[in-house]
Parts: sequence; structure tokens; C-alpha cells
Amino acid sequence: GPIRKTIRSDTSPPFAPHHSPLGFRPHRDQSPPSSVSPEIRRRAAAMDASYRRAGAGGGSAPRSVEEIFKDFRARRSAILRALTHDVEEFYAQCDPEKENLCLYGYANEAWEVALPAEEVPTELPEPALGINFARDGMNRRDWLALVAVHSDSWLISVAFYYAARLNRNDRKRLFGMMNDLPTVFEVVSGGVKQSRERDRSGNDNSGRNKLSVKHTSEPRIENNAREVDEGYDEDDGDHSETLCGTCGGIYSADEFWIGCDVCEKWYHGKCVKITPAKAESIKQYKCPSCSSKRPRP
Repeated sequence: GPIRKTIRSDTSPPFAPHHSPLGFRPHRDQSPPSSVSPEIRRRAAAMDASYRRAGAGGGSAPRSVEEIFKDFRARRSAILRALTHDVEEFYAQCDPEKENLCLYGYANEAWEVALPAEEVPTELPEPALGINFARDGMNRRDWLALVAVHSDSWLISVAFYYAARLNRNDRKRLFGMMNDLPTVFEVVSGGVKQSRERDRSGNDNSGRNKLSVKHTSEPRIENNAREVDEGYDEDDGDHSETLCGTCGGIYSADEFWIGCDVCEKWYHGKCVKITPAKAESIKQYKCPSCSSKRPRP
């Protein structure tokens, strides 16, 4: 399986994540105590500046559970987009001939393949270094899964770097919120099992109104809830939620969704750049991942 392949030491060079020491971060509207050294004050300000550069506008680094989770979810969405919807562009940027490259996900949901930060130690935990070196030495699917595993580790590292000043209960609550979302690895490797079409007769016990268009010659379109097995439980009950195959986000009633007729995964229309009007004119919809696959000879 992909997991066994990705951990073999002979398939790729070891990744070397960078680590950064903990800096002081005051609570919102609270200045560092007078006993804190000027260096710690400087680093606290630098971290806020780093956060603004990462796409957070004029805001400061997240401090509450909700703020940290929002940051985590945005960075996660960026990484997922790089490894799914924008996978061809991401693959091309990871040239093994270039220097050590990292995959960054930012708070504005943008992603970037770039060299690691020059300052040592860095203000924030750094993602895995040198992801491009293993690209051509591995099966493409396994390589993407390997990048996904390291990206999951980085996302958690950043979140808990921000969470260092939270108390035990808040850290536990934050982890629970993060753990409710499927990991990047689960989405990229297909571990989040997307269920097939279910009964659309309206006899749904979940109480959620369902509406979809499904014909043999037309793409599957969904504007309301559709259930999916998240892969954590074999139970196919009505408590499961629809997950977007690109960003991993959970279904929201005010969003347009479309289903791939090849892999049967579901996507936000905005994630695959499909509008309801455009979808009606498509006879058979293929998601970006299926469209990029070359037919076997």
C-alpha cells in the first residue's frame, strides 16, 4: 500500500523538517510583562509580522482556539489545493534539479513551493525540506502521499506552536476540532472513502433535503447535502458528511457541488471552477485528477 512504500528508506532521501524555538506571544490586547527581555519582545513582534506576510492581512498571529483553528483550516485548504486541483502545477514546480524546496500553505489559502526561510532559527516551524528530490525516484501517487504526510505534520506543528500558551482544556479542544477534519494524507491517498449514489427518493432519515441531477449522459450535480463515509468508521450511517475531493471541506447548504462521473468524488464548484450554468452543458464531468490521467496503452 502507499503507506508502506512511502516509509521505505530506499525510495527517497530523508526529509529534514526545520524546528524553531518557542517565542513569547502575549494574549490579545495584552503586552508582554516587563520582565520579558527585549529579544523575546522582538521575536513576538517578528512572528506577528511573519503571520501578516503569510496572508493574514494586518492581523496578528492567532491566539484563541477559534483563531488557531481558522488558520489551520486555511493552511490545510491551501495544501490540499496544491496536491489535488493544482497538482500538475505543483508537480512541475518541484524540479529535482533545483535546490531544497518546501511546500507552504498560507493563511489566505494560497500555496507556494519555495526555498526555506533564510533566518535561523525561523520564527515558525518549517515544512519538510527537499520534497523535490524524491519526485522522480518514486511512483507519482506515492510521492504525493509522502508530501501529504509531511504536510500534515507541519500543519499540526504550526497550530500547536500558536497554541503553546493555551491551557490543557483549550489544547484538547483545538486538537478535537482539527481531528474532525480528514488529514491531507487521507484525502490525497483516497483514505476518505467517498460513497456511491444513494437512494434519492426522499426517504432520508437524516432530515436533510437532497437534490441532484444524475443521468447516464450527464454529470452529477448536487446543491444540497450528500453523505460520504469519512473513512474512520465502516458504518455507512446517515451521520456522515459530504467531503470535497479538493479541499476536504464539509458540505454547506449554500454552496454548489458537482460529482465526477469517473472516480465518483464530489467537489465544490468553486474548487474545480465549474458553475451551475456550465455544469448543465457538460455531458460527462471529469475532475482535474481524472482528466490529467493518461489512458493505459
